Amino acid sequence: MKPTKKILIITYYWPPAGGPGVQRWLKFVKYLPDFGWKPTVFIPENPSYPIVDETLQKDVSDDLDIIKTKIWEPYQLAEIFGKDNKKFKAGQFDVGKNQSWKSKLSIWVRGNFFIPDARVFWVKPSAEYLKKYLKENHFDAFVTTGPPHSMHLIGLELKKEFPHLKWIADFRDPWTEISYYKHLKLTKSADQKHRNLEQKVFETADITLATSFSDSENFRKKGANAFCITNGFDKVEVKVEQKIAQKSSKFTLSYIGVLEQLRNPEILWKVLNELISENEDFKNDFQLKFVGRIDDKILNEIEQTALKNLVNNLGYLSHSEANVEMANSDLLLITNFPDDSSKGIIPGKIFEYLATGKQIVSFGPKESDVKKILEETSAGKHFSYDDESELKVFLLQKFAEWKSGILNSQTQNIEQFSRKNLTKKLTELL
Repeated sequence: MKPTKKILIITYYWPPAGGPGVQRWLKFVKYLPDFGWKPTVFIPENPSYPIVDETLQKDVSDDLDIIKTKIWEPYQLAEIFGKDNKKFKAGQFDVGKNQSWKSKLSIWVRGNFFIPDARVFWVKPSAEYLKKYLKENHFDAFVTTGPPHSMHLIGLELKKEFPHLKWIADFRDPWTEISYYKHLKLTKSADQKHRNLEQKVFETADITLATSFSDSENFRKKGANAFCITNGFDKVEVKVEQKIAQKSSKFTLSYIGVLEQLRNPEILWKVLNELISENEDFKNDFQLKFVGRIDDKILNEIEQTALKNLVNNLGYLSHSEANVEMANSDLLLITNFPDDSSKGIIPGKIFEYLATGKQIVSFGPKESDVKKILEETSAGKHFSYDDESELKVFLLQKFAEWKSGILNSQTQNIEQFSRKNLTKKLTELL
């Protein structure tokens, strides 16, 4: 279909940025022309990405219009926090007993001085640049996608100037409802400022997008015209990666992505250590594989146990290489924050997990959107962080199926999560 309408996407994350933040709009942009929309992408010229993945450039069309302006980010000031700076930049931090005074200070600075986040210094120059650009170029709609939620402040400025343009505020994660918000050590006035800005975005945007059913419901309660379009998987990539995949000789449980302390499934490490000590077959045939960035404190915790001898830590791999490792696995691990306020978080990797056809073991709040998806697709089992005996039974059952050569996943209803179908849903909303 020849594009007849134009849409501007304002995003901080774009290739060569790696990690989950870049995937959503990279794929929407890839498929928008199939449904009559011509995208233009606005990004920072000199961003400070915590993860880089050059292989994602393959999804960026040669004829895509990309415009850029320079950004100033305060992370050089955070160098005083040492290696905490990289976590600070990626939106992660130490918690509880693991917090040093430097970590506590960095969290306090982040939450109270940079509202809504450290990319806020890009808002004013971007708004000025885009106001001029939009006066000179016709568009039918524009998108801001966060985090960083400062992108939505650019949207507020543009909507004031161009009220006729349809504004889609896309929340890949919630703002004040995200689990780590309560750990930001906010003053009362800083908390109020965060909430006021969030409310203004909800009330001003024509459409607010959420990536989960629960988040869209929460946004509607706050006055947003909210809809859910989840993340998904790209069928084109899946077919290629599954051809490359090779079956492991070990019963392999894999975690793909970033794992921070707030989502550490300690119950799983405990149960795995029990199985290693109680079941010689399991000990000889099991492998725990990590692909991505695992918090040092979690790795050190595992290092103190018998499980350390069965860990294969591959570190950060490109997106396509990571997907091959998914297909090489027998069970795939997904974790969420334990509190009920996180029930609406659907980690993006679950959809690529689904596309592999492998079984998924999930941890999070007892009732969650992830549990709903797993039940609807018959793709695995969800556990709360105290389901120890049930977890043990599940792992032993899957291990027995693997030993017998009958471990497979009869997934169903996953086509709704293909990137192309999700883009179609987006254009119908537009």
